[in-house]
Amino acid sequence: MRSSESINELATALCKAQGEMGGAVKDSANPFFKSSYADLTSVIKAIKQPFADNGLSYTQFPVSNENGVGVSTRLMHISGQWLEMEYTLPTVKKDPQAAGSAITYARRYALQSIAGIPTADDDAESAMLRGDDKKVLSDDQSSHIKFLLEETGADVIKFCKWLKVDSVDKVLAIHYERAVAALEAKSNQPSDYQLPMGKVSSKI
Repeated sequence: MRSSESINELATALCKAQGEMGGAVKDSANPFFKSSYADLTSVIKAIKQPFADNGLSYTQFPVSNENGVGVSTRLMHISGQWLEMEYTLPTVKKDPQAAGSAITYARRYALQSIAGIPTADDDAESAMLRGDDKKVLSDDQSSHIKFLLEETGADVIKFCKWLKVDSVDKVLAIHYERAVAALEAKSNQPSDYQLPMGKVSSKI
């Protein structure tokens, strides 16, 4: 790893940015290994706004050497301070497609590493990594949940027990989409709020 002579301002900005970042969501499938992973787009999505808000940016350039191909990633701060690392991967096949795949793979891991973000299984887990797991519903979200409860005739006490809260106003924001999806499933009348998170139970 290489860096500018001083990185104090960069380090401060990165610390603040990491406090705002969630995890990179595993939203791509690997059919060969029957698993999911966070692709490059997910990593960029996780860091884009926190980086912009704290004066951070990055560049990535393809590199190659006798060991293979990869990328050189430079993390920069508006002060001019920077950190740089090179990450290469061996390639079995010597063709453009293999090199392109290796570079994309290297970009994802290098960027994730230099930003210091983990991967998360879904948006709810990503929110928890940002500390958003403590935020309750907004007034509009609470009103919408109450409307759906009344419309479906759902048992409010049972609903709150399901989400482990004393009242609708105390429902955590990360459970909003899940709650909406469950209530809509109960009424069989989907609205514009169709972003369920995780398994949904209609036994409310």
